[in-house]
Amino acid sequence: MFIGGIAAVLLEFAEPKVRDGVWQHSTFRHDALTRLQRTGLAAMVTVYGARSQAEAMIAGVVRRHSRVDGRTSNGEAYNANDRELLDWVQATTGFGFMQAYHRFVRPLSADERDSLFREARPAAELYGARGAPASQMELDLLFASKGSRLEPSPIIGEFLYIMRTVSALPGPARPLQLLLLKAAIEILPEWIRQRLELGRKWSLTHLERATVKIAARTADRLVLKFSPPVQACRRLGLPDDFLYRPITQ
Repeated sequence: MFIGGIAAVLLEFAEPKVRDGVWQHSTFRHDALTRLQRTGLAAMVTVYGARSQAEAMIAGVVRRHSRVDGRTSNGEAYNANDRELLDWVQATTGFGFMQAYHRFVRPLSADERDSLFREARPAAELYGARGAPASQMELDLLFASKGSRLEPSPIIGEFLYIMRTVSALPGPARPLQLLLLKAAIEILPEWIRQRLELGRKWSLTHLERATVKIAARTADRLVLKFSPPVQACRRLGLPDDFLYRPITQ
């Protein structure tokens, strides 16, 4: 989740309207940890929460977004509920989590990648992202169409500095934080990475890449009784490890 989430934010911050909308209206620079926790909670409720709980939370997010508007540093008007921006945020989020799993846990087939986007559509539409990609092909087309808008910014460097220094991971895992940031940058499409000027210093070494893979594969199999997937299983009367079993079962 850390790798995929960071990759998604980097892609979102490459779009000027999303970047300035977040930076001008967010407390991230002053209270990054609280903002990260709130965003993570929203993602968990969306995926694993009861339908009634998820729909109520999403409705609240949409109401708050309706009050987020302004102009970018280049003078472009934006609103956080702009459908085009919502589609981009939904697409980049799906890409980030999917690509992180694909690269560091196990390769995903074309059918699995398409399924991820299809299964995300009902929640995406509740957020207002009614034109979000429904397949890998649609994602590729969206990325290509965004090419001329994506740009580097000092805000991206500031974001990466915050993510290097904030206590985002539990104490024993904190030495991994820089490696996970590098992993997030490494899964970006190469042409986007070049456009954002995220050079070789953000590349993993062979040893670092192997370390990230071990950590990711371990986390994927770690059944924690307090985690949202396990709580969702219990709510539905399923075994705690139901969502951790191989797909073939």
